[in-house]
Amino acid sequence: MSQGSATRYPLVLVPGMLGFIRLVLYPYWYGIAEALRRGGAVVFAVQVSPLNSDDVRGEQLLARIEEILRETGAGKVNLIGHSQGSLTARYAAAKRPDLIASVTSVAGPNHGSELADYLHKHYPHDSAMGRLVSFFIRCVAALMCLLETGYRGPKLPVDIHASHHSLTTEGVALFNQRYPQGLPETWGGQGPEQVNGVRYYSWSGTLQPGKTDRGRNLLDGTNRSCRLFARTFVREAGHCDGMVGRYSSHLGTVIGDEYPLDHFDIVNQSLGLVGKGAEPIRLFVEHAARLKAAGL
Repeated sequence: MSQGSATRYPLVLVPGMLGFIRLVLYPYWYGIAEALRRGGAVVFAVQVSPLNSDDVRGEQLLARIEEILRETGAGKVNLIGHSQGSLTARYAAAKRPDLIASVTSVAGPNHGSELADYLHKHYPHDSAMGRLVSFFIRCVAALMCLLETGYRGPKLPVDIHASHHSLTTEGVALFNQRYPQGLPETWGGQGPEQVNGVRYYSWSGTLQPGKTDRGRNLLDGTNRSCRLFARTFVREAGHCDGMVGRYSSHLGTVIGDEYPLDHFDIVNQSLGLVGKGAEPIRLFVEHAARLKAAGL
């Protein structure tokens, strides 16, 4: 068996908003965890509240990290977060840098999401449409909870408004004031590689006509959703994955920010239906080798 992904510390995969470990037989990190394990990595896909603030999710993650450390005997973990999972991982690293070897943000809204801003402006939670959207999201979350087969812990709290606010530009700005570790000093720049002993990395994708709307994405409804959501972007119009802007995703060492991947493709959803020439699993395997080479 190859040991190219055999990192020194376990890899902990942190999902985004409405995240899960496995719905019936379908894993959130489709094909990714298996590929990493084949390369020799110790991998844990974890569950936190699918709808809640970064602080609440972050505390849940810290509790799970402590369990993993007791179970494995490892001294630290490598955190890889997708979307809001990136903010959750950043919170954990800021609070307990002694437990975290690295934080990797995958399509993370590290400066907020223009989609969240649009929804906040046009569908405020106290409006009729806002209440309807919240009801729909709550129903989706409840259904996903019923279908979840990978998590066996206590029921996790849900706060839709806190979840949404935590993804807006305003909400993330407040978060960044408290937890600035790894952030670039200039818009579109790279952040510090290491803060308080924790390495920071990021990568993300953008919608690219002729690539992300081709290949197996012709069969994937989530790609159509991303193309629709992209119309809400102003500051990073034409430079987003449908939910997160290219520069908004930057954290620490930026491995890449223009991969032809939408917000779901980047974690190989749905069922590996991705755009023409896209290889999201390869990015994770290569990153594990990068962490291994860094002694992490």
